[in-house]
Amino acid sequence: MLSDLALLPNSALSVLGLILGLLVGSFLNVVIFRYPNLLKHQWTVQSRAWLELAPTEDPPPPGIISPASHCGHCGSSVKPWQNIPILSFLLLRGKCGSCKKAIGWRYPMVELLTGMLCAIVVYQFGWSLQSAFGLLLTWVLVALTFIDFDHQLLPDDIVLTTLWLGIGLSLVPVYTDPKSSIIGAIAGYLAFWMVFQLFLRLTGKEGMGYGDFKLLSLLGAWLGWQYLPQIILLSTLIGSVFGILLMIRQRAGGDTAIPFGPYIALAGWIALCWGDQINSAYAAYSGY
Repeated sequence: MLSDLALLPNSALSVLGLILGLLVGSFLNVVIFRYPNLLKHQWTVQSRAWLELAPTEDPPPPGIISPASHCGHCGSSVKPWQNIPILSFLLLRGKCGSCKKAIGWRYPMVELLTGMLCAIVVYQFGWSLQSAFGLLLTWVLVALTFIDFDHQLLPDDIVLTTLWLGIGLSLVPVYTDPKSSIIGAIAGYLAFWMVFQLFLRLTGKEGMGYGDFKLLSLLGAWLGWQYLPQIILLSTLIGSVFGILLMIRQRAGGDTAIPFGPYIALAGWIALCWGDQINSAYAAYSGY
């Protein structure tokens, strides 16, 4: 069965990547919504214990696996046929099957986005280890993107675990060699850390969070230090454009906090899929 799949052209495999991405995107919706709440509850419990305060009386939020998916308005369980990515949303006309309250567009959007990104990854790498781990990195980046948008948080449990996995993959190697991976992890962290320190000393304000340092370090560990310049440049460009548009739309001032993690994630994903072509094009253009 697997040997037969390996014979399929990349275009056919990308269809399988799309279907897999749609299914995983449905699960990522749960992670994006529930995991930050779990972390905040854990931090509350730990903080109160450290301060020697009475334990919180708030019940723990839902876990990642259980309870099963349910409507946030009426609490009714989501039936299997109501949980088919994209299709169920369309059949239900964007409403809960029980109480008819509107379901947010975020859910099908995450499913569709994950499916499309996975299809592109599989098309780029075909039947290979690069494709398999590229899918995993894509899922991580999608989850981190929306968690950062919602909470301005890049959880260490996700970022650091994925970072160490990237260094481990360099031993195979999957995307880069161990030397490039280790240098990439160090340089990725230091690049934004130095910007942070400079901005802090010039303005007295923190321009970005430590999670951004770690996310760039993660991408450096996976892809190698050679891809960091394009990731930094592209994420800064995309972040600046979207930041300005967001401030105009919300009529917000320059002090408005805007998460930078999503733009690092997008730039890193682009480097994963087309980094070689981008570096080669730059080298040809610059004459190196």
